[in-house]
Amino acid sequence: MTDQEHDICFCALASGSRGNAIYLAAGAHALLIDAGLSGREIEKRLGQQGLDPRRLAAILVTHEHTDHIRGVGVLARRYKLPVYMSADTHRVIGDSLGRLPACHHFQAGKAFRLADFHIHPFALSHDAADPVGFTIAYNGRRIGLATDLGLATGLVEEHLKGCDLLLIEANHDREMLIEGPYPWHLKQRIRSRNGHLSNTAAGELLARIAHPKLRQIVLGHLSETNNSPRIAHQTVRQALNPYAIPVHIACQDRSSPVFHLQSRQN
Repeated sequence: MTDQEHDICFCALASGSRGNAIYLAAGAHALLIDAGLSGREIEKRLGQQGLDPRRLAAILVTHEHTDHIRGVGVLARRYKLPVYMSADTHRVIGDSLGRLPACHHFQAGKAFRLADFHIHPFALSHDAADPVGFTIAYNGRRIGLATDLGLATGLVEEHLKGCDLLLIEANHDREMLIEGPYPWHLKQRIRSRNGHLSNTAAGELLARIAHPKLRQIVLGHLSETNNSPRIAHQTVRQALNPYAIPVHIACQDRSSPVFHLQSRQN
């Protein structure tokens, strides 16, 4: 089936320290949330899933780290796409993306509409200028996105409640990180409130916000050194008991399946 036959489709094109990109489509339009791979690689992965980049209405940027913005400028120019980011994120990025067709600023905590989407950015705790997660709603369905955060604050929890699909960071296993090869200062940075969420912290967050109508959980931004898909999945599954919610691991080197959600208004 193609995504046009469904109300909403979601695909994690890539998730990890070497590049992040999420495709979300509904009705006639689609969004790209981050573009941390090359433009060519993002187009390749879209094509592999039968997703059309010409449906894109905009690119949303969560923060300025290279693994989230590498392909933003190229794709924005190629498809004449406006780019949405916070003013502080834009200030730090400066002119490194090249000339953009249009750039619009949003503010964490203030919702806005883009095409048929209702988008609510919210603040995250990470070592960036103004990092955000998003909830994106369309026709009664809500998608929640929160990666690159060191602490699942009450604010994050509140925003992610009631979502139908969640992409949540499960970056590292705490023991693997401590016993692993990284220098101590880097381990401290990852473990800090401005670093990355562990498997255990992700599981605890999901256990607090899980509900019977949550259709899909996607775990993202797994460390290739300090984690494994098996450990992340096992840790989160145990925390979610007794909820039998499907849990998928988003990968760095290939896209996820395309997940479909039908509108609650149908």
